[in-house]
This record gives sequence, structure tokens and C-alpha cells, in this order.
Amino acid sequence: MNSELRTSTRPVITGIVSVVLLLGSLHVLALRTQLLSRQGGVTHISSGLSYKTYYFEQEIDHFGFFVNGTFKQRYLLADQYWHQGSGPVLFYTGNEGDITWFCNNTGFMWDAAEELGAMLVFAEHRYYGESLPFGKDSYSDAKHLNYLTSEQALADFAVLIKGLKSTIPGAQNSPVIAIGGSYGGMLAAWMRMKYPHVVIGALAASAPIWQFTDLVPCGTFYKIVTEDFHGSGLGCSDSIRRSWKAVDNMSSTAEGLEWLSSNFSLCAPLKRQEEATVFKSWLQETWVNLAMVDYPYEANFLQPLPRWPIKVVCQYLTAPTAPDKQLLHGISQAVKVYYNYTGNAECLNISQTATGSLGYMGWYYQACTEMVMPMCTDGVQDMFEPQKWDFGAFAEECQALFGVRPRADWADTVYGGKNIKAHSNIIFSNGGLDPWSGGGVTKSLSESLVAIMIPEGAHHLDLRYNSNYDPESVLNARALEKKYFKLWIKQAAANGP
Repeated sequence: MNSELRTSTRPVITGIVSVVLLLGSLHVLALRTQLLSRQGGVTHISSGLSYKTYYFEQEIDHFGFFVNGTFKQRYLLADQYWHQGSGPVLFYTGNEGDITWFCNNTGFMWDAAEELGAMLVFAEHRYYGESLPFGKDSYSDAKHLNYLTSEQALADFAVLIKGLKSTIPGAQNSPVIAIGGSYGGMLAAWMRMKYPHVVIGALAASAPIWQFTDLVPCGTFYKIVTEDFHGSGLGCSDSIRRSWKAVDNMSSTAEGLEWLSSNFSLCAPLKRQEEATVFKSWLQETWVNLAMVDYPYEANFLQPLPRWPIKVVCQYLTAPTAPDKQLLHGISQAVKVYYNYTGNAECLNISQTATGSLGYMGWYYQACTEMVMPMCTDGVQDMFEPQKWDFGAFAEECQALFGVRPRADWADTVYGGKNIKAHSNIIFSNGGLDPWSGGGVTKSLSESLVAIMIPEGAHHLDLRYNSNYDPESVLNARALEKKYFKLWIKQAAANGP
């Protein structure tokens, strides 16, 4: 969890991490003979990856019969490694953004496809990228947004898989494994739970399926972010913890606002003390994003960054007791590691924290309906300003923003919360550095509900390409994941079509 929003329109939702989560119990196959059009697929070669783009006609509403409209769901297909007639399908359950971006950042699937003789399918999530049920009106109001749910998305995936298997020669009996990261990982796990007859197993990487009401403490996420900074440099987390008061002090005068704007090279200078709240929110998102993408090599996932970027950032945050200007100068240099590692940025825009390939507004809507993930900070166990989780205030903000009210326990009701031991063939992988691991499954629940921990791993590191800088733990994780894939494929073959 994405066009970047202007500061004036960006929603400020109490207790929500405004980073995006880098989520149906039944589905209805449309009663028409030609749902799938594979003619005229456009071939793309991006970052050395070759795939074709297709569009699949989906029902807008899988669970009702009054709305009969359809839309075009985009999906990407690569079959250069596929052993036609026997090879499996690795199916990426798209999350909150442009599917090409996820395709280009999921190198593990390409490596696994070559080893397994698999076809790759990357399916775009409805309401993101080009898969807009109502075109330009998809985000116009709550009526048009009503079909943006994880249940509808899962049904899209199930119908698409059945459509592909019925129309691609040799694919009818191909076993399908769902794979996803972050919200996409949640969808992969839920896909296996809700549609076990469609997918034989799932890899849910960095999937916080328990980051919901009363399942984990609301402060867990920010506590892990803080631990990442605390362990990367002496005085680092303490410097950030003290910086909030320093910003308040500096923003109390016109001279201080001018100094902040200049020192942080802001594109739009701060003019009023009230703008310090937005400025601090931007800083908070920056630290969170760094924790998610603290990779062991240079990467360009959310922003172009050096290897182990938090260690680089912490080199500027060594004097937590320094005077305000000295402390904040260090903060500004640290922030520029994230926003201007390349040196090409002329100024910093506090309305932007990540790539434009993610769909912020769509995720805000999902957070305001069924993806209610309580977050809080106390300033003691974490390095942020204290903020309680207030569901009532959160609900009012959702009502004002979208005209909808969240259902706090819906995800638990639909997907089972922590009562999932009846399910099978799901791998839950999590990185020890990833703040989302706090809401993930980090201990195996059975022989076939397997948890894999990657101590040096950030957000779904295991889904990325192999690198010479990869820690041994992630190489072992990828090998184990492919071992389970082979086991599931063998079991599926033994059970027959």
C-alpha cells in the first residue's frame, strides 16, 4: 500500500500509517462464452523481463446480480519458461498499484519460473493501474468505490485463473500457486484460504494478516521501525525522538520556518506554524519507508537508495542532545539520503514520499472500509510523538473523506483472524527488519502453514532478485520456498486433475 497527492488534499487519518502496504468467499463465473481475449497482446521488455499485456473482462460485482457491468482487468503473462501441458502457473496477486511496477520488482518469480518450468501471470488489482471498473469515474464517489474490496479482488483472481486455464492450450491441468508481497501477500494467503480448489498453495511474503483490531498491539509497527534505527547507529533513534520538539521550537517563529524550509530544501516553503504538522508527518513517513526498504544493496523500490540505507542515514544522527539547529541539520541530511541519493532533486516535495506507481487514494478507501489496521505510538517504546489509536475519530475522518464508515472487525470475520489452522499449503515469510512483520505470521502453525523468518530482511526481500549482497538467510528462504512449491506440485500431480 498511487498518484502522489497534493498536501492540501492529502488526507490525514488518525492512527493510519500513510505508507502503502507495499489486501471472497465465493465467486461466480460469468455466463458468457468469450470472457478472455488473448488476441493482440502487446509484448513488453522491461528491465530485461519479457511479458505480454492482456485484458480480461471481469464482472464489476461478483456477489450480486443487479449490477451487470464489466470492466477490463489488466494482466501480464510470460510463458517463455513454461513447460506446456505439465508446467505450473505462478500467479501474482496484485496489490495496491500499477501491476508493471510489481512485476519489475518481483525477480524471485522469474528465477523460480525458469527452475520450475512455470508460466508467470501478474494480475492487476481492481481500481489500480489500468484496471478501473468505472474508468475516470472510479474514484468519483462512494457509490463508484463500493466494489473496491479484497473479496471482489480475490474473486477477480479466481475467475481469471479459470478463464486462463480454459483458453490456453495445455494449461487446463496446470497447478497454480499464488504469490504476493505485503497486501498482495495477504491476498495470496486469503486466496488459498477462500479458493483452495483454484490454487494449490500460496507464498505470502511480508503479509500482515494479523495487523487488525485486537490481534496485535497497536504500537508494534512503530516499535519495530524504532528498533531498526536504534540498531543502526549510536544516538540515531534518540535523535529522531528529540527532533519533533525541535521542529516545534523552530516552527514557532517566521525565522524558524524560513530556516527549516531552506535547510530541508523544500519546494514549497513553510509559511505558517500549522504547516509543521504536515512537515512532521512527512518526516515520519520517511523513517517508516526507510525501515521497509532497508535492503543490503542499492535499490530503487520506493526511491533510489544506497545499500543498508538506514546505516547511511544514521551517520548524520549521532548527537541527540545537540542544539535544535544542529540536530535538525542532521535530520535534513538524513532525509536527503532518502529523497536525493542521486543528487538530481532540486528541492524536496513534502507531499511525496514514494513512487507514483502506488495507489494512495485507493488504499485510504480500503483502510476506511475493511482494512482497519490500528496504529499507535507512545514516544517511549518508539521514537515518534505519542498518538493513541482512536477508532471513533478515525471513523469520522473516513466519513468526511469518503462518506463511508469502517467495519473494525470485518477482516477478522471474513478471513478468520488467528483461527486459520484448518487451512494448508501457505508459506508466511517475514523479514526481521520489516515493521509489517509485527502483524505477520512469524511462527509455523502446522506442517503446511509454514513461517520463514529472514532476520536481515526488510519488506518482502525474498521476492526480489538474487544479489551478491544478499544475506545467507534470504538465499535459504528462497530455496526453501521453491522446495515447498515442488512439494505442492508433486502432491497435486498425485491427486490428479
